[in-house]
Amino acid sequence: MDSKIVYLFAVASLVKPGLFQNNSETLDIYKTAVENLHRHMRLTANYYTDYPDNGQETNATYDFIVIGSGPSGSVMANRLSEIPRWKVLLLEAGDEPSVITEIPFVSGALQFTNYNWGYKAEKQEGFCRGCSGGSLKWPHGKVLGGGTNINYMIQVRGNRIDYDRWAAMGNPGWSFDDVLPYFLKSEDAHIEKQDEEYHRRGGYLSVSDVPVRTESVRAFVEAAQEAGHPYVDYNGKSQLGVSYVQGTLRNGRRCSAEKAFLRPVRSRKNLRILTKARVVQILINPDTKEAYGVRYTRNKKYHTAIARKEVILSAGGLNSPQLLMLSGVGPRDHLEELGIPVVKDLPVGQKMYDHATFSGVLIQVNDSSIVFNQEQETLNPQTYIDFLVNGKGTFTSLGKYTKALTYIKTNASTDPDPSYPDIELIYVGGSLNTDKGLIYRRIFNVPQDMYDVIWKPFENKGLIQIFPMLVHPRSYGYIRLKSKNPFHWPRFYANFLSDPENHDVKTFVAAVREIERIIQSPSMRKYGAALVRTQIPGCEQYDFGTDAYWECAVRTITGTFYHQVATCKMGPPEDPEAVVDPKLRVYGVKNLRVVDTSVIPLPVTAHTTEPAYMVGEKASDLVKEFWGKKRPSGRDERRPG
Repeated sequence: MDSKIVYLFAVASLVKPGLFQNNSETLDIYKTAVENLHRHMRLTANYYTDYPDNGQETNATYDFIVIGSGPSGSVMANRLSEIPRWKVLLLEAGDEPSVITEIPFVSGALQFTNYNWGYKAEKQEGFCRGCSGGSLKWPHGKVLGGGTNINYMIQVRGNRIDYDRWAAMGNPGWSFDDVLPYFLKSEDAHIEKQDEEYHRRGGYLSVSDVPVRTESVRAFVEAAQEAGHPYVDYNGKSQLGVSYVQGTLRNGRRCSAEKAFLRPVRSRKNLRILTKARVVQILINPDTKEAYGVRYTRNKKYHTAIARKEVILSAGGLNSPQLLMLSGVGPRDHLEELGIPVVKDLPVGQKMYDHATFSGVLIQVNDSSIVFNQEQETLNPQTYIDFLVNGKGTFTSLGKYTKALTYIKTNASTDPDPSYPDIELIYVGGSLNTDKGLIYRRIFNVPQDMYDVIWKPFENKGLIQIFPMLVHPRSYGYIRLKSKNPFHWPRFYANFLSDPENHDVKTFVAAVREIERIIQSPSMRKYGAALVRTQIPGCEQYDFGTDAYWECAVRTITGTFYHQVATCKMGPPEDPEAVVDPKLRVYGVKNLRVVDTSVIPLPVTAHTTEPAYMVGEKASDLVKEFWGKKRPSGRDERRPG
């Protein structure tokens, strides 16, 4: 209990409302405190193990080089190194995670650490009009294990229809029946209410129910059922309905890609893992169009690594297209404009989908005791005992208060399949004011003046939120390089809510109507649940509750759950948007694959971390089959910790 208790009490001091003044220095203070906590927890024995490396740097040769250690990259490094004769190098631009990432409760705050690249989308018209700077924040993991160390751990595979449509687009081997075994292969499921044939025990990745539930979430789950939404295992045979959240948790702690797939195999002699190694170029022979290695920086020096078989790009939906373009694979006009020699003209970064959300649906209840009380919980010694001893309690909450999901098909949907959702409702047991505006308003880029109008009057009162997430947007954006300097961020254009028929906005409005209907069900009505009717600044000209008002509101405080896909789209040769083939090989470049969410051709009815694990599992078998190795039948090497 010694050093861990000290650490967690320090966390409590960070999240105690009112500890810091709400001024421009708040985040700097927070970041400094977190860094100090990192140093402190490194002293905690037997909790984290470093990845030491004393090997050769420049011109070392491997069979496979994996770029990026997110969920797909970690799986690839693990599965390929199952073949003892294959030498595998995994390169990660960030550092190792520390124990603070283990605490689900502080997930949101981790976006303000060096574990996040800190990307922002470009300011555009038509959405995010009320956001700070008029733009979206796009967190992207820069740490061993990637975004699985800073995300909210919500585990959702997607809908059967998602994958069947991939296959129908000309991608054989990617139907739901094809990919389900790969979802199962990773999983170690401990879920109370489940469709058993859709889950398994014994995989590397631990998945469980969130151990803590407030009375408000119980009331909402009951109300949703009263409104006609059945209770389902949303990772089972049917997705439409309501459920408590399933999370990537092990004993109440975060189960990241690093913990699940890398830590158990870090002692393999044929696997080398380098952190703080930023790849700046994939080396491709311009004559043979063959990838043969990478150039990267580490310890303030440039190094090269040579790949005998393949380079596998797993840098994620934002960084994979950047690296391809920097290496000469991308739209010819754009690369020539920047002076980058063109190796292969491909539509890299030309299309980018993301899941937009709306943070303006606030619900007041007349009993504040059913709502998460951050100050009370973080100052209660029992909270720490529950977490450390039993893996339960407040600190197991996903990002403080994510509790339940409901998949709905709104009356705005034009999809012919009646079982295909168009909205995910994310129920949280608190609001952006739960921490008095310290962290969560900043995550959604809500400026202080807007917070003061909408959320501040309800501090210390019964306030909850439901975030509608648009799972199948018709709007899509794109990526451009800022320059050929690999250390310059790319330019990200989200283009939210830009579809010509305004269908995305209409779907959001329909989702708000369904939320209104659900909270009028008896289980919520007994707590006096009602929408907060404060006019969102900039929308005062519209009557509250009208379609025009909600459209204005959605375009004013637009948010995102940073699920970018399709930037290196998978497709058949005749698809003019395709960058990789159905075996994830880059068109026109030998020995180069992309293995991450960037290959996903359409938005999925999911949070993209779980599909990313699946892509890694399937791709590892594709690589093994290509190089003449049968799938291994060996047992997993997962360890507790």
